[in-house]
Amino acid sequence: MASYGPDERALFESASARLFETIVDLGGIPTADPRIAPGSEQRPAFDLLVGLGLVLLDKETDTWVPEDPSSIQSRVVSPLSQEGARLLDESSHWARVFGGLTQTWRRSPMSAVRGPFTHIHDEAIGPFITGLVSECEEELLTAQPQTGRDAQSLAAAALRDTQMLERGTKMRTLYQHSARRSSVTHKYVAAVTARGAEVRTLDEFFNRMLVFDRRIAVIPGGDDLRVAIAIREPSVVAYLVDIFERTWERARPFTDRETSMMKGIAAEQRAMTIRMLIEGHSDQVSAKRLGVSPRTYAGYVAELKTEYEADTRFQIGYTMGQQGVSGTEETD
Repeated sequence: MASYGPDERALFESASARLFETIVDLGGIPTADPRIAPGSEQRPAFDLLVGLGLVLLDKETDTWVPEDPSSIQSRVVSPLSQEGARLLDESSHWARVFGGLTQTWRRSPMSAVRGPFTHIHDEAIGPFITGLVSECEEELLTAQPQTGRDAQSLAAAALRDTQMLERGTKMRTLYQHSARRSSVTHKYVAAVTARGAEVRTLDEFFNRMLVFDRRIAVIPGGDDLRVAIAIREPSVVAYLVDIFERTWERARPFTDRETSMMKGIAAEQRAMTIRMLIEGHSDQVSAKRLGVSPRTYAGYVAELKTEYEADTRFQIGYTMGQQGVSGTEETD
């Protein structure tokens, strides 16, 4: 039997399975049935059933009849399981060899020559972080601003991070409150928290940071996201961990089940918008600090204009000043 991949599985789930159920209900389907005629919409789904052996042609009645799926399953699933086991075994061999090379590198004078700071550029950043995740044994701390993480990168991160969590490594992640509006972020959070990770959000802006086993920290190389800096200096890593811990204590658990919590988060974002206006930041800078688009930030400002019955930002500022509003009031 031929091997089947994701495309065939998707077709099987979306169309072939339903067609098979119809054929079972009918007790068979004639070869002349227009639903399975060449060029028909359901023909690809039918051809897959034939290829899998789930329907067989009864030549006496000129009818396609269904077969017991349990007799077919092992012929499809077993080769995939065997291939998966082979790939896992192969990857463990590669990891073992690379692990030995890594230890050799760390013991060599070359690692000392490179110093406690390493610059990683462009396409090398992803593989470098993936390698650190695979080596992480005790705890991974991450601070992830909302910008710069699309559906593809989050899906790859979910696979990578869940494998790490399943090894028993702990993980804590910080997002901005705006991450709660992202459906792809929700999927990522659901995947990692199901395996023991903790995720919280905060109204404040912070830079991206990853800390592996409190031994290596990775931060951006300034505003250029094409450059990352790996830090191995223990005192600097400890300082970054301390910043993370202080920020973590102020953050809220990532959940949308509690209405009161969501009201508190909305109040925190409102307060930060007020602070951005008072401090005179541009819309682009303010939006970045809140982790939202400039258009969303403009919507926040428009809401404040309505609330304070103002036509301009100057009027908002004047009215807030008259009322003693600073954006630092308690939001709980």
